[in-house]
Amino acid sequence: MPELPDIAAYIVALEARVKGRRLRGIRIASPLLLRTVEPAPEACADKRVRQFRRLGKRIALGLEDDHWLVLHLMVGGRLHWRDQPAAKLPAKRGLAALDFSNGTLLLTEAGSKRRASLHITRGSTTLDALHRGGLEVLEASLAEFGDAMRRGDRTLKRALTDPSVCSGIGNAYSDEILHRARLSPVALTARLAEAEIQRLFAAAQAVLSEWTERLCEDAQGRFPEKVTAFRDGMAVHGRYRQPCPDCGAPVQRIRYAANETNYCARCQTGGKLLKDRALSRLLRGDWPRSLDELSDS
Repeated sequence: MPELPDIAAYIVALEARVKGRRLRGIRIASPLLLRTVEPAPEACADKRVRQFRRLGKRIALGLEDDHWLVLHLMVGGRLHWRDQPAAKLPAKRGLAALDFSNGTLLLTEAGSKRRASLHITRGSTTLDALHRGGLEVLEASLAEFGDAMRRGDRTLKRALTDPSVCSGIGNAYSDEILHRARLSPVALTARLAEAEIQRLFAAAQAVLSEWTERLCEDAQGRFPEKVTAFRDGMAVHGRYRQPCPDCGAPVQRIRYAANETNYCARCQTGGKLLKDRALSRLLRGDWPRSLDELSDS
């Protein structure tokens, strides 16, 4: 799922191409995409794009007369820019097209499940209902961040990826933040010492700032066509069994549902291996408890 740095890069690329231009029309190929009834898509035709906003992991395009198009790409949704007007939508993956005089913005979604959404609203106050209310970490103070983390007793991984706690952070960047902070993904927020909160806050701001700057710089030259959760330069996310760039130990993982958490046992858990639910059920008593046991097996 595109996260804060990816959404910021999309907005940079879109501002360069369509800000100030008139939206000729919206073509919707999938009826499951549109989640609102009023205003109708036709009401947005011929309105000029005035501004962009990020709402967590959503992209909001502000049009004339305070109309808003709010896109949530979910896991498999992606945006593509075509320089030709009225470009054809892909037959299987195409969900919608926004037509401009200088090109076409296409929305596609991989996979068979249609989870991406488009809300069309009028009035900037209507955007509040689409925002989960999570803290904007790059704009927050240490005290605000600490309060948000301690609001409930949950794992650090869950707290960082909960949109009602932190805005725009998902599976990929939470792994990178926790590795930078040298904290276990299953550590409980209520038990964090003040020094650990400070480390986590500094790591979150650094990781999000670095990747946002990097991706936005790339987006100034070309449209981000290949948005992915697995990027060169990441320390642990998507790097299972590869060496940690800081200590050389093999990156570990915890798998659950369709996601997995990646971490370095030496850097983050004092060498302790966190149990992978599926594999630990298979191995039972043979599950290695530390990096030393893993290397001996």
